[in-house]
Formats: sequence, structure tokens, C-alpha cells
Amino acid sequence: MANLTIGAKGERTVLVTSDIAISFLGLENARVLSTPEMIRAMEQTCRDLVLPMLDAGHDTVGTHVNVAHLAAAPMGTAVRFEAEITGVLDGRRVQFRVAAIGEKDRIGEGTHERTIINVAKFAAKMAAKKA
Repeated sequence: MANLTIGAKGERTVLVTSDIAISFLGLENARVLSTPEMIRAMEQTCRDLVLPMLDAGHDTVGTHVNVAHLAAAPMGTAVRFEAEITGVLDGRRVQFRVAAIGEKDRIGEGTHERTIINVAKFAAKMAAKKA
């Protein structure tokens, strides 16, 4: 069984580059961290936090995201992503508080939930779905 610690925290820092910035506004100075990439980094920070607490052969998948994108982070700036475990439901659903903090302001915040899975069982289920 997983040994999950309520209150455990993790973080990672990401540099906003052209790979994760929007491009649809046309002007180079208008390129900022995209919302999908902000959410991806939040999810990854949560997964990285909880993964060492899980039994071998287990991982997590994202099941719920509720975040607000509060401010823009221009290309070339560093954004720190923070995650904190706030709860565990049914022994499998791990709840997190997430935040993205830029060099000058708070970029995003909200909650995220991940479900613990047995990877082999999950793969078998997905194979059966494809058949």
C-alpha cells in the first residue's frame, strides 16, 4: 500500500521557452507560457511528488484539474511549480493544491487529483479496450 504523507510538498522550475509558449498572437513579445503547458507542469510536479511514495509497479494518472491561469509568464522567465498533498480519498485518489509562481507574480493556482493505478492491470485494461 502507498505511504502517502498529507502535507508533503514538491516543486520544480521551468524556463518558458518557445516549445511551451503560445504563438498564435503573432508578435514575439506576446509569446507567454500556454495554459495547457502550465497545467502539464502542475500535473508533472504532483506525479513527481507522489511517485516515490508508491509501491513498486504503481503510478498515478490525472483525473481532475481545477486551476486558474492568473497572469502571463513571458518567454525567458522561470516559473516555479509547487504541489502539496492535501488529501487521500478511498486510498487511491490523491488530492493536491498546485501553484505556478513567476519571477514577478503568481501565474496560476488551483487543485488537482490523481488516481493511483497498478500499471500492469491498467495496461491490460487498455489492451482489452482496443481489442
